[in-house]
Amino acid sequence: MINNFLTALSAVSPQNALLITTGVVIGLIFGAIPGLSTTMAVALFLPITFAMKMFPSLSILMGLYIGGFSGGLISAILLNIPGTAASLMTCLDGYPMAKRGEAGKALGLGIFSSFLGGAISIAALILIAPLLAKVALKFGAFEYFSLTFFALSIIVTMSSKDILKGTISGLLGILVSMIGPAPVDTYPRFTFGISSLESGIDTTVALIGIFAIAEIFAMADKEEGDKADTVAVQSYHIKGLGFTFKEYWEEKINVIRSSVIGILIGILPGIGGTLASIISYNTAKKMSKEPESFGKGCNGGLIASETANNAAIGGAMIPLLALGIPGDAVTGLLLGAFTMKGVQPGPLMFTNHVQTIYFIFVVMIIANGIMLAANYFSIPAFIRLLKIPKKILFPVVGFLCVLGVYGLNSSSFDLTLMLVFGIAGFFMKKWGLKEQPFIIGILVGFMAEQNFRRAIMFSGGSLVPFFTSGISLLFLTAAFGSIGFTVHKALKHQSAAAEEEQI
Repeated sequence: MINNFLTALSAVSPQNALLITTGVVIGLIFGAIPGLSTTMAVALFLPITFAMKMFPSLSILMGLYIGGFSGGLISAILLNIPGTAASLMTCLDGYPMAKRGEAGKALGLGIFSSFLGGAISIAALILIAPLLAKVALKFGAFEYFSLTFFALSIIVTMSSKDILKGTISGLLGILVSMIGPAPVDTYPRFTFGISSLESGIDTTVALIGIFAIAEIFAMADKEEGDKADTVAVQSYHIKGLGFTFKEYWEEKINVIRSSVIGILIGILPGIGGTLASIISYNTAKKMSKEPESFGKGCNGGLIASETANNAAIGGAMIPLLALGIPGDAVTGLLLGAFTMKGVQPGPLMFTNHVQTIYFIFVVMIIANGIMLAANYFSIPAFIRLLKIPKKILFPVVGFLCVLGVYGLNSSSFDLTLMLVFGIAGFFMKKWGLKEQPFIIGILVGFMAEQNFRRAIMFSGGSLVPFFTSGISLLFLTAAFGSIGFTVHKALKHQSAAAEEEQI
């Protein structure tokens, strides 16, 4: 193994190192700008690699992959706008930290957690890829549905302060996810005769509308606008990454747990870092001694989200390399890159293309280190963004949102949808409905319905297999247990509050 690593390391020429660095930096930019994404970055650069040899093309593509996933935390923390769907949960604690003058610390925690999550997942990829790939094969439609149902149950648990409003918000998101072609038979639903809706609603459009455009409308509103300009700004002369070793060491169990969750969720094809981040955040909240601090600028919540979504990178590479099955949209594009170069990922790749495998390992390690360094040296510049008046900053953000959304499908209808979601998000803020449950409903709702229909078709209409499969039963038990505990806790709190009022 050591000889293979040394051989692969020697293949990292100055040209390849420059390509890795370029890929990471461009990936960070694509991840940080709402509307742009890692998938878009890799898709745009894939044709450029046609004329390249294998190693240079892998250098820039893997750099884009790793840089893009960590870039989303920047706008999530500074503007409460997730640059990517995987940074959705980062907003919950990152933005409150920025509002109270700890933007540097929040960025430092997010960046270092991204680095650790990526490093641990790369180690898992190197050491136990074939073994973990077998875990993915144990998941069928029943297990996938139970996993997504568990993710949806988080809508209730994260809305413990107002379960009714949180559940309504989540159900509205699930309803939106049903617009377009139905799973399996692809029959168009809820399109109201609008042909542009027959392909469904792009989740990125909804994400940008609900968060970015709604925030711009709120800032334009006089009452909300006054509040929006009172965000405290920490001096950009911060020490190190803005946090102490002791602070981070207190979250060591959280880091390990979130990394494992990210890796395990990442190896499941079609799931990705978004679901890993959601489940990791909820688990960290449940396991915390101070769950009430989550959502108010808690270190643990930010660390859980960013560790898990970056750990999913190495996880997604495991089924790609070991089984030839892409774990997410980006690895699907990487599969195409391998095929173009005459390499077929799968079990034989570990014997027929050992040099390529180890070069990927080395590139991922280097890219992860460059990502940490690039983000670290950019922290002062990021924090300075908060000093820009929002009446100047948000029009620029709005322009980038329009540019990013139009770039998705070159569709003016997507811009209309973005505006509709922006208006909806504005009124959700007014009515006290949380955006996160709504987006979780959109992101996870379709996956849940799709796998439920597949499972029912496979079982001939029987629900029994959902409870006879050990993995499926485990997730269902966790979901119902989590919902029951949250509802019980909320009712107990209401009862105690009512007794105090009577006294």
